Formats: sequence, structure tokens, C-alpha cells
Amino acid sequence: MDAYDKGPDARLGRPGDCADPVSALPEGAMTDVTEEQQEQRDAGGAPSAEAAASPEGPSPDSAFPAPAPRTGIASLSLRYQVAAALALAVVAVAACVHLGMVFLHVAPPNTLTKKHGTVIDDWIYPEFEQNWKLFAPNPLQQNIDVQVRAEVRTRDGSERTTGWYDLSALDGDAIHGNLLPSHTQQNELRRAWDFYVASHDGENRPAGLRGALSEDYLRRVVVVRLDREHAAGRGETLESVQVRSRTTNVPPPKWSDEQVPGTPLYRQLPWWSLPDGERTGASA
Repeated sequence: MDAYDKGPDARLGRPGDCADPVSALPEGAMTDVTEEQQEQRDAGGAPSAEAAASPEGPSPDSAFPAPAPRTGIASLSLRYQVAAALALAVVAVAACVHLGMVFLHVAPPNTLTKKHGTVIDDWIYPEFEQNWKLFAPNPLQQNIDVQVRAEVRTRDGSERTTGWYDLSALDGDAIHGNLLPSHTQQNELRRAWDFYVASHDGENRPAGLRGALSEDYLRRVVVVRLDREHAAGRGETLESVQVRSRTTNVPPPKWSDEQVPGTPLYRQLPWWSLPDGERTGASA
């Protein structure tokens, strides 16, 4: 037969016979070749990218991009990937435990520090000792209400004493549910009382000029508040005021075994006589 007569090249073809796939097509199949591919073949170059992406399919000479090499942990074998994941998990757990211990160390005394204080100190000292506190000053654990009452002179010249006005409770009611409470509702009364306490001793004796200034400031604040509450009626005037504080401990949570006294403590200041200008303003 002719195939065997011409040798192995007759079956497999010589290397140069089919170098151009377009020329190897039958004569009737030339209509399936685009003009651009024909021009590329005549010019001896490779088809363009548009021709390669044409519906007829890519040229046999087009090359496929090699996959990107794996990096990081993914480039390791499975055994080393498991070891790296375990190491990262150990580091993450150790970091969380350390942050928790430092937080409890610098936080104010609480149920956890009282129960596990020895464990926390063993972790912190001496390598991780902290010389600062998380809250300065510590969060308040008491409710302090500032209250005031007044001596009022009536129209007939007699005097009467009002009941106690809980000014802190009034501020709390004004703030509750208010998305934009005023600065005076939040801080004016509280700052005035803190100013007084910081500049007086336990016997209500002023310490220097700041003590006398704090008395004037606190007195004017409570007089304005009494006027707002209409403590003095029409034709009446305020003669003097007296301020006191009522301190109660914040109850501990139900899950705590801490015991705190629930009896309120009172600090009562002496009566302050009002100057003429403040009397007039209060009765207006």
C-alpha cells in the first residue's frame, strides 16, 4: 500500500507538512477562516488577541498562562499547615488571656478580682506590673442626691419652712429620655456640690478663699432652682436656705455575694441667709 511504500512519514507526516493549520484545511473549509486570521497567516505572524477570542476558537499556537504559585501557609504541605494553624491558635489564646489579666489588674476592685486576685497577681508580677489605673477616678459606687429646703416669709410677716426638694432627682427626670440633655441638667448641680465638698472639711469649715467661693456658688445654684420650682408663692420671699446630701450605696448585682449597707447617709449643712438681691430674685 502507498502508506507503507512511503515509509513512516506517510502515516505521521513530516514536521513541516502541517505547520500552518489553515493551509491544511480542505479547500471548501476556507470559508470558515476569518479575513483577519488569513491576513495573519499571509504575514507569517500569530493571530491577534481579538482573533484568538473569536467564536471560531483560539489559534493552536496560543499559550495558556501558568497558574500562580501558592504563597504563605498554603504553600506548605498539609502536615506543616496543621502545625502552623495550631501555633497561631496558641498565640491567639495566650494574647487574649494576657489582655484579660491586665484588664482585671488595672480595673477597680470587683467580684472577679476579689475571687481570683492571687491568680491575677501571679500572672502580672513582676514582669507585667502596671503603674496606672483603668479608671481615674474610679466609677461612682454611690448615688448622691443634693436636696434643699428654704425658710419663706409670707405676706403677713410669718415664716414657714418648705419641704426638701430633691434637686438631683429633678435633674434625673429631666435627663431621662432626653436625647440632647443640657449641660446644666447634667453637671451644674453635681459640680457645685463637688466643689463645696472638696473645699470643706468634715465639719463644713471652709479651707481658704475657695471654700467661701464654693458656698456662694452652691447657694446661688440652689436659689435659682427653688425659684424654678416656685418654692415661694406670690408676695413671699426666701429668707434662708439649707442644703444636705443623701448618699446611698449602689446595690451589688444578684450574682454577687457582696454585702453593702442600704441605709442612706445624710450630710446636712447649716442655714445660709440670703442677701437682699437673691431674696428679691427668688420671689419674682
